[in-house]
Amino acid sequence: MPGRANIRLITMRVDKVKENHLMKVLKPREIVSELDKYIIGQDQAKRSVAIALRNRWRRQQVSPDLRDEIAPKNIIMIGPTGVGKTEIARRLARLANSPFLKVEATKFTEIGYVGRDVESMVRDLTELAVSMAKKGEEERVKVKARELAEERLLDILLPKKKEELREEEGDKEKILEVVKVEKPESFSTREKLRRMLRNGKLDERNVEIEVSSGNVPMVEIFSNAGLEEMEFNIKEVFGNIFPAKTKKRRVKIPEASEVLFQEESQRLIDMDKVIEEAIQLTEQNGIIFLDELDKIGVSESTHGPDVSREGVQRDLLPIVEGSTVTTKYGMVKSDHILFIAAGAFNVSKPSDLLPELQGRFPIRVELDSLSMEDFIRILTEPKNALIIQYKALLSTEGIELAFDEQAVREIASIASEVNKRMENIGARRLHTVMEKLLDEISFNAPDMTEKSVNITRENVSEKLKDILEDENLSRYIL
Repeated sequence: MPGRANIRLITMRVDKVKENHLMKVLKPREIVSELDKYIIGQDQAKRSVAIALRNRWRRQQVSPDLRDEIAPKNIIMIGPTGVGKTEIARRLARLANSPFLKVEATKFTEIGYVGRDVESMVRDLTELAVSMAKKGEEERVKVKARELAEERLLDILLPKKKEELREEEGDKEKILEVVKVEKPESFSTREKLRRMLRNGKLDERNVEIEVSSGNVPMVEIFSNAGLEEMEFNIKEVFGNIFPAKTKKRRVKIPEASEVLFQEESQRLIDMDKVIEEAIQLTEQNGIIFLDELDKIGVSESTHGPDVSREGVQRDLLPIVEGSTVTTKYGMVKSDHILFIAAGAFNVSKPSDLLPELQGRFPIRVELDSLSMEDFIRILTEPKNALIIQYKALLSTEGIELAFDEQAVREIASIASEVNKRMENIGARRLHTVMEKLLDEISFNAPDMTEKSVNITRENVSEKLKDILEDENLSRYIL
């Protein structure tokens, strides 16, 4: 039966998606080890997210009747800004090859007035999943698309004669398959052009190609929360009203090859398959990072306009609990999306949240403030350490930058001291200190004759001495 065949095909595709994305899941110890390469400290938070990620794989291994009953173990991270909450969630999503969305809960604070519809975060996550799935499909058809683009480019360079075109049309109408032998001279010329094209000998030549010209008028919708779905199919509607137009462009062959490659890729991609995979990715592997959750907590003293915060919590509750959201790609369930919430909770407390919302975040992790020793490690140990970044940036100007061990300690000491004196912004303070320390070198780098620069403790103290002595000045500069 055709219906059963379609169901079997869909099931096979879904199983393939699960296999592709879940067989890569690491063991909890391996996940923590990968996170250690980029994030210093916060061992308990790393353990919690590693277990949550592994539990996703475990859920897929249980029997189907029990699988849907197992809810994700959502996490609340409690800690000051700049200690690694966002970075942990972002790196986790990369490890899992999952669609990841970071959204501030305060975007919904004035819900019903100027805030966004809470369902929009699921729609945005689905868009990201579609992009991921489409990129994977593009990779799959890349070789075939390159071949077709090359043939189209050769047709432009060596147009077929009218007789050949008529013969091809006649061949298409014949029922029996006929082997068509090209004329030796045209075949020889085409193959010579192909070799020249592949060897880059025609790269400076210009060709004329036809490209699509988007003529859909720009329409921007200003809407209150809850009306965002109005814009779902605006582009498609206008695309049908205004037929597609093409225009001719004269470009060099490498650019023409890329344009034709993109066109052929889009023709080969099965968008139904992409959307099906994207919805599956969103529902089973999606991660939403809800930052600033403490800002929508309602304390007993709250009154007046802030009452809207409780409304935000009530709107978030069904999404986190599990509901079905309408997107332009179809219905998406949020039942098994992993929610990782974060906040400083220095004014409100997790207990100020609605009891129902608290219950949907069973895992709570407190992140530690960063010490001077942590700052030293952040400057030097991670793969993307700040000192490594600045060395790479200045090496593009031919400058070889080096830091003494004592200079690194002094930078960490200053950042830690400024955090104590003023607002504690965690590791982000290192960025401001490093920028101030290296601004002169960064500005003069293209004109410097001395290409080797060694930063010592004395250099750091001299550069930042005045700022540290004047507290008012340091408040504005650091």
